[in-house]
Amino acid sequence: MDRFFTSTAWNTFILVVMGIIAFFTKEIVTFFMLGFIIIILTNIYGVLKDIARKIDRSGRNDRL
Repeated sequence: MDRFFTSTAWNTFILVVMGIIAFFTKEIVTFFMLGFIIIILTNIYGVLKDIARKIDRSGRNDRL
């Protein structure tokens, strides 16, 4: 399930839903701002996940 929420399909779905809502409420600028925020948060999540993997790997090597 974790992989689904970071997939391109999920991001596209969220952007389409936000776009539809923005179109009907005339909040196009908000749509772009929220899109940028989602992209940034996804990138931060990916980097933190990579850091956690590296820490786990180095921790295992130290124990051996």
